[in-house]
Amino acid sequence: MEPGNGTQISEFLLLGLSEAPELQPFLFGLFLSMYLITVLGNLLIILAISSDSHLHTPMYFFLSNLSLVDIGFISTTIPKMLVNIQTQSKAITYAGCITQMYFFILFMGSDNFLLTVMAYDRYVAICHPLHYTVIMNPRLCGLLVLVSYITSSLYSLLQTLMVLQLSFCADLEIPHFFCEFNQMVQLASSDTFAANIVMYFGVGVLGGGPFVGILYSYSKIVSSIRAIPSAQGKYKAFSTCASHLSVVSLFYGTSLGVYLSSAGTHSSQSSATASVMYTVVTPMLNPFIYSLRNRDIMWALRRLVGMAAIKGPIILGLKKCP
Repeated sequence: MEPGNGTQISEFLLLGLSEAPELQPFLFGLFLSMYLITVLGNLLIILAISSDSHLHTPMYFFLSNLSLVDIGFISTTIPKMLVNIQTQSKAITYAGCITQMYFFILFMGSDNFLLTVMAYDRYVAICHPLHYTVIMNPRLCGLLVLVSYITSSLYSLLQTLMVLQLSFCADLEIPHFFCEFNQMVQLASSDTFAANIVMYFGVGVLGGGPFVGILYSYSKIVSSIRAIPSAQGKYKAFSTCASHLSVVSLFYGTSLGVYLSSAGTHSSQSSATASVMYTVVTPMLNPFIYSLRNRDIMWALRRLVGMAAIKGPIILGLKKCP
């Protein structure tokens, strides 16, 4: 890629959340803790679901995929940020920046589509309970997840190709803690019309479309719940989608907050700080939301921890035969 002055681009500079030296140890400890909690929490969800045959249902199949995507989502940005803080360097190679942007868009899109698929699953379970096992068969569940991944990867590839066509000037400082598509387009010295069209298309269709699908599913769910005569039946039906509704509210609420705050303040630094909410905080809270509000997950986690505790003494007690 040739920048405006004709020299070869070798790296970008990620300015991060703060350039104050006294804040770097605090930021390193904070984000390392959040990263470890996120990875451990989502891994426990995946292990609990895979180890318990009672959880081999469409709802938990989608949840395990969501946890896997959340691990990839946060692993795309935070490790590089931690390395830069530890080495007191802001540099990221051009290839590394492009790769980071590709996987960030891929995992964010997959997160978005999986939340929509989970909303459809809850819609079928509550509105068509007698046909649930027929409609949500393993083939359809696998197909929905596969389509989510393929669509996200194709759109991510399209945005990456758009950035590869851009030229850059000498000023390659990105006022963010990761290589975001919008920030890179703003740094470009060449015409960005096509790249902006792709970005607005993605936000409008691939972002707004799934959100409308979630709203439609929950409008039908609310109508079905209101038709249930008993209060206990209403509570039981609502409790099956309460965790998902909490995650959806957190994901879309923080995402919209980022774009509204950045549009209102026109500050890239404020946008970077607000981005922490949906790139770090949301993946970290998802395991807690699903485990604390779900008895099946809690039981599976206790069983998993109990099995590990039992195996530990047994292994330690083994003696090598003479």
